Amino acid sequence: MAYTTIDDPEAYFQVKAYTGNNTTDTAITLDGDNDLQPDFVWIKCRSSANSSALFNSVVGDDYHLVSNTTAAQAGDGSYFKSFDSDGFTLGTGGQVNDSGDTYVAWCWKESATAGFDIISYTGDGSDRDLSHSLSASPEFIIIKQRSGTQDWSTQSTALGLANYVILNGTNASAGTSGALVDAVSSSTISVDDNAYVNENTSTYIGYLWRSVQGFSAMGKYTGNGNADGAFIYTGFRPAYIMIRDTGNAENWFLFDNKRDGYNVNKVLLYA
Repeated sequence: MAYTTIDDPEAYFQVKAYTGNNTTDTAITLDGDNDLQPDFVWIKCRSSANSSALFNSVVGDDYHLVSNTTAAQAGDGSYFKSFDSDGFTLGTGGQVNDSGDTYVAWCWKESATAGFDIISYTGDGSDRDLSHSLSASPEFIIIKQRSGTQDWSTQSTALGLANYVILNGTNASAGTSGALVDAVSSSTISVDDNAYVNENTSTYIGYLWRSVQGFSAMGKYTGNGNADGAFIYTGFRPAYIMIRDTGNAENWFLFDNKRDGYNVNKVLLYA
């Protein structure tokens, strides 16, 4: 068996650092050796405290969410213009393209091969199954109510689906009387009637990942308090790392291979 089925990881995920120019129709071309037309772009300003802006091709490029608040989806064509054959095109929105500000964009391609899927659905207020196209059980799930102001919920099978951590805050891991997503399979996720994930008539977006050998890894580890830290084996050199202390009030830490580009990688952003 081959170590990995993904010969070109840059065909499914890339990181792009860029400087804003406040000019509409600014084309951002990715740096990889091969082209990537992304389906999910998460942009964060590095030089000021602007909120992140998250865009996906399933809902459409006119709409975005922010990861650090409960705000509903906003429609503003001045932010994001299009998903392109090797990158994306921006408008003049300050969260993504202020003149002179520096930014980073994390870009994913929706692909069962690479273990990433996007689902969009309308809640019905009852326990239900939602289909996905991963062809394997998802291990990490992010869901946000688009039409309302519920928290972002994240769940990990490594942590146990009975627990969830919100993306837009520093709360420790919490549980509910019924899990938000209470079961996963190779074709569906089962959502509860909780408003975080399934309020009647509300609209939602879900991001689903699974580990792919040699390309992506999801899991948990226990810190050791040492200056050198704990060693977490992934089997490959990551281009992007997202970490959260689930037992304490901490931020989500985001690292990538473009802002520092070398070890020790100390430049972090908060979700």
